[in-house]
Amino acid sequence: MNLVEEVYKITKSFPDEERYGLTIQIRRSVISIVSNIAEGAGRKNTREYIQFLYIALGSLSELETQIDVSKRLNYIENIEYFTKTISHINSMLTGLIRSLKNRKQP
Repeated sequence: MNLVEEVYKITKSFPDEERYGLTIQIRRSVISIVSNIAEGAGRKNTREYIQFLYIALGSLSELETQIDVSKRLNYIENIEYFTKTISHINSMLTGLIRSLKNRKQP
């Protein structure tokens, strides 16, 4: 959720011509991450949960690319927070997936 807040803050400063381009793509990606984690957690079985976590990982990869594009276009000066946070979330998601895969099904 902290990442969502930071993405929304930073994209407020993007040029107006990006309002329906990169800005909305970045915001959709970051919202997709938390939404898929939440939806997966609400599912009744582990297999579905894992699938939603994989979708969240895909959205995380999209976000990483979009942040890099924003840096290259000089829309963001320092992406260190984003790269560290994205890496940390990636580790947490992959660890959770691994843990859920190792869990015995009833």
